[in-house]
Amino acid sequence: MPLDWEFWRQVATQTFTLFVMLVGLAGLIIPIFPGLVVIWIAALIFGILTGFTTLGWVIFAVLTVLMVVGNVADNIMMGTKARQGGASWLSIILGLLAGILGSLLIPPIGGIIGAPLVLFLAEYMRQRQVDKAFASTRALLIGWGWSFVIRFIIGLVMIGLWMIWAWA
Repeated sequence: MPLDWEFWRQVATQTFTLFVMLVGLAGLIIPIFPGLVVIWIAALIFGILTGFTTLGWVIFAVLTVLMVVGNVADNIMMGTKARQGGASWLSIILGLLAGILGSLLIPPIGGIIGAPLVLFLAEYMRQRQVDKAFASTRALLIGWGWSFVIRFIIGLVMIGLWMIWAWA
């Protein structure tokens, strides 16, 4: 019985794509890691390698919308919660920049430590009250937690849709 190379190429492509998507999903734990973008890129490469069918184009369009919504929701959730906690927009922006810089300089913990620490320090310098600075920081972290939950669910939905596309 001859080996079916096409079958094994398809299995390898699907397995590798799923592996990359799961790395993207796991990467969502790191706040600055673009996990949804990684999942989206894996789907794009899958489409290029296997060819886009009509179903593939439709699902890829939905994946694109989910990726954009997930990434925007992430920043909105954290900033909104911090703002509700009393943080100024300047403190929020400084915290965001510290998160990005910290993630680049000391991955993966630099951003996790840098963003809340800088937000706390900026709010303390602004208000000169530890309890208010702590309240703003706590609100940021709550927003961070909720944004992770939302992005994780979106990531699961994206992977599920890709599975429908890959195995339809």
